[in-house]
Amino acid sequence: MPDDRYRALVLEDDPDAAELLRIALEREGMVVVVATTAEGALSELSRSTFDVLVTDIQLPGRSGLEILPEARRLDPALTVMVVTAYPTFDHAVEALREAADEFLVKPVSSAEVVRRATELAKVARERRTSNRQRILAVGAHPDDVEIGAGATLAAHGAAGDDLVILTLSGGAVGGSTTVRQAEAAAAAAVVGARLIHLDFPDTHLVPAEGIITAIERTIEEVQPDRIYTHSAHDRHQDHRAVHEAVEIAARQVPNVWCFQSPSSTVAFAPNRFVDVAGFVDTKLQMLAAYESQAHRDYMRPDMVRATTRYWSRFSTSDDVEPLETVRASETVAWQVRAAPAVEWTPTPGDHGSGE
Repeated sequence: MPDDRYRALVLEDDPDAAELLRIALEREGMVVVVATTAEGALSELSRSTFDVLVTDIQLPGRSGLEILPEARRLDPALTVMVVTAYPTFDHAVEALREAADEFLVKPVSSAEVVRRATELAKVARERRTSNRQRILAVGAHPDDVEIGAGATLAAHGAAGDDLVILTLSGGAVGGSTTVRQAEAAAAAAVVGARLIHLDFPDTHLVPAEGIITAIERTIEEVQPDRIYTHSAHDRHQDHRAVHEAVEIAARQVPNVWCFQSPSSTVAFAPNRFVDVAGFVDTKLQMLAAYESQAHRDYMRPDMVRATTRYWSRFSTSDDVEPLETVRASETVAWQVRAAPAVEWTPTPGDHGSGE
């Protein structure tokens, strides 16, 4: 049974103050994680979803206010409460500028902190519920989705979206299907995705031989707002077959995008560049689940990072995942709340395969 308790991240370098906050919030029934540095807090936010961040201002290194833009990018639904013993007018102005939800000045009672933290956590849950989208990622083999759009899925997960990964074959050509299915389940669990793993024959996927029907059934069940899948510009016949099947099966889905794979050709021409800064480590955790495939060059962390950095030249972000648009009908609200992207129309010679 899922744990639906509110989750609080406390950013406080004073051990006594941090312990008091932890005890007070846990007594209210919250799950509490304590970070003592700004970088530690950002690391926690990249790995897990929290409802409220309770932060001090004065910290070693960067202040609690300085990290708020990054914290908001990692989790747009997160609420923030600043609790400080050293308030200034400038601090208050900066907190407002960075959209802190509450600014409390010590001394303040634990009861007041807990009351406001609980209220803010409720706000975060409501934000996630009202903005939640249903995301379906379709891959031919285990690890295809994670390689192509793992960081994008991590960003969706952080925004509170519902994630489903549909894998159409067991990947028998690449190893034991039992092992690979277990690895796929472990990878999906990293971002809280539900895995639907079918057993069509590896390297023999044919759209008209049940693939279209299987995808249609999944779409009918999931009712996705957006789909991520393979590109037509790919050397692997299974990848091209899945792309063709998705185009037919997803004809009523308003948003469909195609990700890059290691077998993509130079014809792969993305026009959407998703800002995944802060989510590459989560993608690497997903890929690390595929121990049986660790020997492949494209699974190496340095290769994954180099690819996201390569595509960042088409964006203002440091890390990007590229997508080809099949169909797009989204609101501006999603662009603001999660996984910002840059739209770009390429001209011949302006892009490469990134392999």
